[in-house]
Amino acid sequence: MDLRELDQSFVDQRIKGMPGGLTPLTLDAIGAQGWNLLREDLPLPVAVLRQSAVAANRHWMQAFLRHSGAVIAPHGKTTMSPQLFDAQLADGAWAITVATVHQVQVARAYGVKRVILANQLVGRQAIRYVLAELARDPGFDFYCLVDSVAGAAQLAEAASMARLDRPLQLLLEGGYRGGRTGCRDLVSALAVARAVAAAPALALRGVEGFEGLFPGSADAKATAVSSFLDFLVEIAVAVEREGLFAEGPLLLSAGGSAFYDMVAARFARAGLTREVRVVTRSGCYLTHDSGLYAHAFDDLVRRSPELARLNAGPEAALEVWAYVQSRPEPEKVLLTMGKRDISYDEMPVALRWFRPGGASGRAPTPLEPGHVVTGLNDQHCHMTVPANSQLAVGDMVAFGISHPCLTFDKWRVIPVVDDAYDVVGAIRTFF
Repeated sequence: MDLRELDQSFVDQRIKGMPGGLTPLTLDAIGAQGWNLLREDLPLPVAVLRQSAVAANRHWMQAFLRHSGAVIAPHGKTTMSPQLFDAQLADGAWAITVATVHQVQVARAYGVKRVILANQLVGRQAIRYVLAELARDPGFDFYCLVDSVAGAAQLAEAASMARLDRPLQLLLEGGYRGGRTGCRDLVSALAVARAVAAAPALALRGVEGFEGLFPGSADAKATAVSSFLDFLVEIAVAVEREGLFAEGPLLLSAGGSAFYDMVAARFARAGLTREVRVVTRSGCYLTHDSGLYAHAFDDLVRRSPELARLNAGPEAALEVWAYVQSRPEPEKVLLTMGKRDISYDEMPVALRWFRPGGASGRAPTPLEPGHVVTGLNDQHCHMTVPANSQLAVGDMVAFGISHPCLTFDKWRVIPVVDDAYDVVGAIRTFF
């Protein structure tokens, strides 16, 4: 990837989380400013990435991939940060996954060579852009999903008119009743596969699905995921039996950050006669979190206890810091962050506090139980606290997030900090 233009892009006080009056400086100069979060060199609220936790999470996923034999095409929509894409590719990622054509455009702008669009490619502008990129760059390796005969026909017509020297590569998407996109049964899946195989401008390269949205308890979800993965394998076996796949390794892919252990294990024993490449697409592993994916990882280890022996598990790397701005009642504080700053599909988790000037020590202190976020407005955080809580106006509080995707999208620039909260760099996002 070529990040030179990004590194030299300018940052100033218009960027949330940057100091007021900041003389414009380049992104790659942020780490040389000598800023420290705890010294209040940054205005709050601010989202930060803990460098050591990101490194631990990278090592965790590399160990999992060695153990499972799968490859990863991490979902770029989680971070939409080219610098983090670059780190993931340096770790050996097979591709970068995206969800929209805008995200394809960002990945391509910084030189990502292999992209999976884990979605249907639909609409004149979207199809035009992808086909133009394929024509412009012979090294661009692109895959997208198809789940209908109508969709296959539209892509076949557009690809044929584009007169590419290679076919548009598709993954047949399996789905389930009440879920998102994807063929609901084997009959419809085979109909789509036959339509793709009959179109010279298209190539069917594998089978795909998304397993992350089943409702219910952890055990109920795992049972449903197991059945769904069996269905995806059933599709692949039937399509292979009819000879509808294009030449080359078959891709079997499912993509979430909660069940990648089950995905890798089931696809590894798919029983196909052709070479199979198992592609997992977890994106949230890189930063993990303090809620949704922390619980999901606990469930993963219960399902697959051997994974606990690989190395230390993932750590929450993304934090949002805010000030206590009011304590109007003994058991209630208000803080300077809200829905504009942090994800809220699950409430943030209060982790640590720090009092500028040293009353809480030289490092943040863990918050005792009873400090619970009860609600968020646009710019306010409501938190219940014990009556004897030490928190006072002006104190700094670190919050763990739940669901990284919906925190990253609220920040254009995110400082990277070391374990002393010195700012050592920054990443840029493109949402």
